Amino acid sequence: MTDTSSPAVQAPPTAEERDRWLRKAQTLSDALPFMRQFAGQTVVVKYGGHAMGDAALAEQFASDIVLLNQVGIEPVVVHGGGPQIKKMLERLKIQSEFIDGLRVTDKATVDIVEMVLAGSINAEIVTAINRAGGFAVGLSGKDGNLIKARKLRRTKRDPDSSIETVLDLGFVGEPTDVNTHVLAQFEQSDVIPVIAPIGYGEDGETFNINADTAAGAVASAMNATRLLMLTDVPGVLDKDKNLIPEMTVEQARRLMNDGTISGGMIPKVETCLQAVESGVEAAVIMDGRVPHSVLLELFTPHGAGTLIRLDKN
Repeated sequence: MTDTSSPAVQAPPTAEERDRWLRKAQTLSDALPFMRQFAGQTVVVKYGGHAMGDAALAEQFASDIVLLNQVGIEPVVVHGGGPQIKKMLERLKIQSEFIDGLRVTDKATVDIVEMVLAGSINAEIVTAINRAGGFAVGLSGKDGNLIKARKLRRTKRDPDSSIETVLDLGFVGEPTDVNTHVLAQFEQSDVIPVIAPIGYGEDGETFNINADTAAGAVASAMNATRLLMLTDVPGVLDKDKNLIPEMTVEQARRLMNDGTISGGMIPKVETCLQAVESGVEAAVIMDGRVPHSVLLELFTPHGAGTLIRLDKN
């Protein structure tokens, strides 16, 4: 039987809808020079903080990473997972101790850390990116001997006696080598590596590595054009608590020396300095809680955080 009904007539767009579509088209047109600038370049994104715990932001992040890949950029994601590790340790009634912001990691704890980081969290991020239309592959630093590490050693000086004491952080490590051959397999392809910051030691031991540090090491090894550090703050602030949009390595060191950069921001800035001094074009500390912060940073002239580079030339 032939269907003789007339096709539904679509209502013409309203003026408001046309204006909204025009703004979207203009946004895409404005982003084109930046897309061309970064096409074929590697961008390492450290994903962490509260952005990981927000379902809507996590979905947007995955979509943004897929968009970077679609326009010819080669994103590499390195993720953290402190809050998730804390919850699992509490569930298992394992006590944690922190020294200078680093979790003391004994053998029982490092097994849990590896399970959470390289297991559940990594799989969630990979699944989100794949659901958004990408092709992500999850890795830990132990896969393919990707991240070799050594035991992180810290000392503490007694203010009265000036005697230094070596602090034992257990299986907390720092990267000594990144196997770029592994990551080279993903370059010039549609595959997006998602890396959990777990390293292997000289004797095969497992090390828990700070995600910022791991991301910096990966960016340096790959000569990335950008290292994007997603945090829970807008970026580096001046003494009046205003965002500093851009600074050189020399300016950053001066601000650390005079106390403007202090507390937990110091290790993040130091990671950025090491990266740019190792060949990364620029590193950015930015607020991952801002919707589409990665796109704002890469595809708009004003950026989305504090950009650090060797010089302004």
